[in-house]
Amino acid sequence: MIESAARRLAHELVNRREAINRELSRNGVRFGIYKNGEYHDRLFPYDPVPRIIESDEYDELEKGLKQRVNALNAYLKDIYSDKRIIHDGVVPEEYVYTSAGYFPQVNCVTPPGGIFAHIAGEDLVQGEDGRWWVLEDNLRIPSGASYPLFVRDIERRISPRLFRDVRIRDNREYPRLLRKAMDFVSTEGIAVVLTPGRYNSAFFEHAYLAEKTGAALAFPEDLEVVDNKVYFLDYAGKRHRVGVVYRRLSDEFLDPFAFNPDSVIGVPGILSAYRAGNVAIVNAPGNGAADDKAIYYFGLRVKKCVRNRGFSRIDL
Repeated sequence: MIESAARRLAHELVNRREAINRELSRNGVRFGIYKNGEYHDRLFPYDPVPRIIESDEYDELEKGLKQRVNALNAYLKDIYSDKRIIHDGVVPEEYVYTSAGYFPQVNCVTPPGGIFAHIAGEDLVQGEDGRWWVLEDNLRIPSGASYPLFVRDIERRISPRLFRDVRIRDNREYPRLLRKAMDFVSTEGIAVVLTPGRYNSAFFEHAYLAEKTGAALAFPEDLEVVDNKVYFLDYAGKRHRVGVVYRRLSDEFLDPFAFNPDSVIGVPGILSAYRAGNVAIVNAPGNGAADDKAIYYFGLRVKKCVRNRGFSRIDL
């Protein structure tokens, strides 16, 4: 009887995986990777067996991750302004200034709302003792949120009984919360999701999140900077002032005037508009200085400094 039940369960999981993979393929849910210098376009891999985290454990993780991201925001604000963490020897200056993610072009710039990391992609691992560890902080252009959102929608249609019988945390609030974060820092104008283009490995996500948040999907050529203000040109040729840009291209390609002059996928002058306070950029340029692996060694020092010296009102 047990073997028969196990076979039925395995058959059900296989059928469920195949049905969802067909839906993913039909909807073009793909991602790209580079291997040995070559680009490979692949279907998003779906695993029918979820990683289950109990509600109480998830609440603890959420609390700790909020504290961590707040501390990283405080760190970024300090190293690009007062630099007390550097002057007081909390983090040696060579570790900050030689980081590939540190950009002096954004020194003395306080982003709208004072927020640097609006979105954080925290990679977690769990040890044999059950303790959770942060493998890395992704604070530049974290990717991947759209895939579990899309898959969960398909699962609800294919396996409605599962969602009726089991209390599962609902992730459908993510697009609303993302848009809320964008609106909170927006200056004056519309919201756009800036994509490098259709051949980017995460283009599906760019288009998906633009649709779900109600933001305009913008290619670099759709944006122009005039008098330190960013404008979006729609298909009808009408120009719209932009208040917030959720950018999905890396710092070095964002603005050829400020970073890599050879970039052909950036928006010339967008950093000047950002420095002038006329547009918010999500996430802020220069965030890589906080998720650099060399900084991890000083993590405890940074958290103590944030807690004890008034950088942030959080309990670490």
